Amino acid sequence: MFSEALRQCRPAFLMLVVLTLLTGGAYPVVMTGLAGLLFPDQAGGSLVEKNGQVVGSALIGQPFAEAAHFQGRPSATAPKPYDASASSGSNLGPTNPDFLDAAAGRAAALRRDNGDGPVPVELVTASGSGLDPHISPAAAYYQVPRVARATGLDPAVVRDLVARHVAGRQLGVLGESRVNVLALNLALDALAGQERK
Repeated sequence: MFSEALRQCRPAFLMLVVLTLLTGGAYPVVMTGLAGLLFPDQAGGSLVEKNGQVVGSALIGQPFAEAAHFQGRPSATAPKPYDASASSGSNLGPTNPDFLDAAAGRAAALRRDNGDGPVPVELVTASGSGLDPHISPAAAYYQVPRVARATGLDPAVVRDLVARHVAGRQLGVLGESRVNVLALNLALDALAGQERK
């Protein structure tokens, strides 16, 4: 009786071993290798370099608090903002008093720094991941007067820089137009450095 049960379990055990080796070993190795060959930039984390030094990733937002830089979406990751190892939202709903107070505080600070007018929603609310590297073109244009004042650049020049960094929808239909904050700020730093010379 025991030998009969063992005989019936043997194929199941062998299938477990084979599938574990295939799906847990061979498949990840092959896919990682193919990704590295076909999409080396993306497989490497879409790292952004400046003067030979890695300054960030095009896929992960960064904190920019200086008035001379464009600011991205707020981050709800803890214990520090834009912490890729702790990706998460705040879990506060739109009617939660803490959420409303935080959004109102951010909106007031943005109006103080950027002037009156409607504040783009993504500048006062964190994304679901807390790591969003993009803002809408409207959010970038909203910050142009502050950035121009802080850098000493002509607002028309800063507006043109934003326009050159607007990426359209993927394949023309997926997502929305967006601006990568890190790429925009690196271009802004280069432009401001040229203007000072």
